[in-house]
Amino acid sequence: MLAYDFFALGAAACWALGSVTSVTPSRHLGAFAFTRWRMAMVAVMLWAVVAVTGHWRGFEASYWGVMAVSGLIGIFVGDTALFAAMNRLGPRRAGVLFATHAAFSAALGFLVLGERMSLQAFAGAVLTMMGVMTAIVLGRHKDETHAWEADRGHVGLGVALALLSALCQAVGSLVAKPVMALQVDPVMASAVRVTVATGAHFVLLGLGFAAARAHQSANARVLAQTALNGFIAMGIGMTLVLLALEKGDVGMVAILSSVSPILVLPLLWLQLGRAPAPGAWVGAVLTVVGTGLILWR
Repeated sequence: MLAYDFFALGAAACWALGSVTSVTPSRHLGAFAFTRWRMAMVAVMLWAVVAVTGHWRGFEASYWGVMAVSGLIGIFVGDTALFAAMNRLGPRRAGVLFATHAAFSAALGFLVLGERMSLQAFAGAVLTMMGVMTAIVLGRHKDETHAWEADRGHVGLGVALALLSALCQAVGSLVAKPVMALQVDPVMASAVRVTVATGAHFVLLGLGFAAARAHQSANARVLAQTALNGFIAMGIGMTLVLLALEKGDVGMVAILSSVSPILVLPLLWLQLGRAPAPGAWVGAVLTVVGTGLILWR
């Protein structure tokens, strides 16, 4: 088993927790405002760590442009599209569509970077992706009425946004891979990505883009939820992904980190007070078997 595999799985756990803790503040503020607040808070956290460690000194000028492009695609467009999709579809259905980023990443890694998988790893990848899709598609009870499962807005637009976020996640990782392979400091790399994405959000707000405005004014509770969500999902989760990309293939890191929807199921169980449907358990078993084949490849 390889250390970077566990970094990717750790990121999946962070994203799972982040997806369920984002629902309330994201719907309160709106996708753009929530993402802007979250990124700004995370940027402050990351730069504080960089200032203390002094790792910015070893971050060469050529890396800034690469990480800026990665941040614009993967975070600015990708995260905003994901939360806009969640606001319309709920975390379960948005999650199954976002999980396609693993397939996008594997394809791009194969085509652009020439990445290859062993037969066992490929079988594990297929089982993992089948498990994730099965668990989410069949993971809802027919009589589920919770507000998180309700449609809000145009469903077709929500689907398109979720797929866009998945593609952007894959492309953002692909762009960052060459720099991370040089084993640069992941916190510094994350700080650059988040800062550039935050700046892009403020540009939209300054230009008067209507969707960038908050739906409702922020209050202390919503800001606290946003800060906690950002710390877990972006501050820790995104840094773990960059750590995994130092030595791991883009496709394999994406496949392992894509198990986050499986990890969402017990969190939804706690939140909704009801066990997932039988199909969710079937998907979870497939995912565990597939992940095991990857880890012991």
